[in-house]
Amino acid sequence: MADKQSQLNGAYYGPAIPPSELPRHHHRGRRCCCCLFSFFWKLLLAIVVFLVVVFLVFWAVVQPRTFKLHVTDAKLTQFNLTTNNNNNINMLRYNLVLNLTARNPNKKLNIYYDQVEGHVSYEGMRFASADLITWRNSFRQYTKSTNNMSGVFTGQHGLVFDGDHVKDFEKDERGGVFDIDVKLYFNIRFRLGDFIGSSSRVRAKCELQVPLVSRGVFLPTRCHVKF
Repeated sequence: MADKQSQLNGAYYGPAIPPSELPRHHHRGRRCCCCLFSFFWKLLLAIVVFLVVVFLVFWAVVQPRTFKLHVTDAKLTQFNLTTNNNNNINMLRYNLVLNLTARNPNKKLNIYYDQVEGHVSYEGMRFASADLITWRNSFRQYTKSTNNMSGVFTGQHGLVFDGDHVKDFEKDERGGVFDIDVKLYFNIRFRLGDFIGSSSRVRAKCELQVPLVSRGVFLPTRCHVKF
């Protein structure tokens, strides 16, 4: 009982010690933490500013631009629809050949075309797909140059057409011109000097009015390219 009483007598029950009277090593610890935090914050800010400056200088010097894509010719020798009134599934038989040109407008960047996939649609429904470029026939496009590529879409495909779709097709068939959308997906890489960048996926859309070869002449059409 005496020991417990002595411990209670030794306890301090006075007012709290103000921060100004705390030991000096406590203040030094707080100042060190603040200095360390400030250092890392300034370092991070300096790195961000440096990267932004490097990017702006690179953009100003290299001036990278996407390639320009045109469909120069489209030959549609067959585009026939066999209707089925029982289940609205109609068989489309088609034979379409597309010739395209891709131009590299850059002064310092070469472009590697590693793969190009093409998908064609009519009335919003895809009916054919083909590879225009594969890894086996990929090529390098030099600055300020133009290269050709082509795709062949042939075969037959079932389309779910209702009565309105069939009427639209018959109208286009009488006029001899069909609205065909072509979507292209590119796997490309840019080259600057000896440095070759990683592969990038690029999309292009070509909205074409394609006449049957016996009914008219195709007009070259520019495609919309998006990174």
